[in-house]
Amino acid sequence: MALHLIPDDTHVGFIPRRRLFYALSIGLILASVALLAGRGLNFGIDFAGGIVLEVETAGPANLGQLRADLGGLGLGAVSLQEFGREDVVLIRIQRQPGGDEAQTAALEVVRAALEGDVADYRRTELVGPTVSADLIRDGIIAFTLAMLAILIYIWLRFEWQFSVAAIIALCHDVVITLGVFSLMGWQFDLSTVAAVLTIAGYSINDTVVVFDRVREILRKYRRMELGELFDKAINETLSRTVITALTTLLAVIALIALGGEVIRGFANALLLGVVIGTYSSICLAVPLLLIFGVGDRTAGSGGNAAGEAASGADTDAEPG
Repeated sequence: MALHLIPDDTHVGFIPRRRLFYALSIGLILASVALLAGRGLNFGIDFAGGIVLEVETAGPANLGQLRADLGGLGLGAVSLQEFGREDVVLIRIQRQPGGDEAQTAALEVVRAALEGDVADYRRTELVGPTVSADLIRDGIIAFTLAMLAILIYIWLRFEWQFSVAAIIALCHDVVITLGVFSLMGWQFDLSTVAAVLTIAGYSINDTVVVFDRVREILRKYRRMELGELFDKAINETLSRTVITALTTLLAVIALIALGGEVIRGFANALLLGVVIGTYSSICLAVPLLLIFGVGDRTAGSGGNAAGEAASGADTDAEPG
């Protein structure tokens, strides 16, 4: 039995409300940019530098006890995770104010706190600002290349108007996600960068589904007014979009509830990305096509009212 959270024959008027969506999105983007410029991001050890230790315990590591011991040292953010084996733990501590001497002093404090718990120090590293700057640069390059690849893909598959609308929607998703991270003070590290790239993939998948339906209906209803046509495409894919988002959110919420602190930033970014990406696919990407326009709809057209009605019957038989 098929699941129908939303009826197949919905007629929600998204396009008539597009100016409201534009205003909401512009407001959120401006607020996010102001937050990023004013407060910035709470960079994790990967970007801000710090101390990294890989230790081996005598038996299975008690992460809760280790986290409590190190958290009470007043060294700021401390991250612990099992590293391949249950008796090997990767410990990351944020960079301490001051130069190398401050990092060395903090390392000695950590070693003293771990005395009796650790059987062997497998690795000890002080991550400096140079390495962090390299990671920031690599993250920006990775994101830029991902956006460029998506731009080219959408351009080749559809038309340039679709690719520009999709990229604007993607950048909208990413900027607002980063803005929420800045507002909440959540830690931003390499796992968050991975989540942002995952968000881009999720959002573009949703957008391509709606664009596919727009293109299909453009071919069948050559005389239909564009706003009405876009609304029809969004409504025909609405059930699929909402069900996909809800099932994805169930998995993400499970990660937040059960995944622990190690992947909390990754899961938070995914949660925001799914919600914002679903909104932008429905309320932003397609309405933007009204601004950029679409290609020549009349070329090769032999359509007429009767033909459109017949095509409409075919379309209704192929729900998104």
